[in-house]
Amino acid sequence: MMTYKGYSARVEFDDDDMIFFGQVIGIRDVITFEGESVKEIEKAFHDSVDDYLDMCKERKEEPDKPFSGRFLVRVSPDIHRKIHMSAKKAGLSINAWLNQNLHELTGKT
Repeated sequence: MMTYKGYSARVEFDDDDMIFFGQVIGIRDVITFEGESVKEIEKAFHDSVDDYLDMCKERKEEPDKPFSGRFLVRVSPDIHRKIHMSAKKAGLSINAWLNQNLHELTGKT
């Protein structure tokens, strides 16, 4: 995993073409890059993110920002108590219990 200016990318190696290729993850827009060495792929990643940010600035559009993984949820005191008790019964923190259940609800494992 590579990170630059708050953006993260996944990099893979294509052994048929002998090239690294990557894509920024966690945003709706598509930002890709490639290179033949670790230095090249890192530079290509940085250049691609910079180009994306420049393009958004030229178009006067807000760039898509990666999700932080944090969000605030307000629930009733009764639901809060039920979540707490369910987490305690499962031997988990509220955060871990919510993560587990949200993964199940969204079809992620």
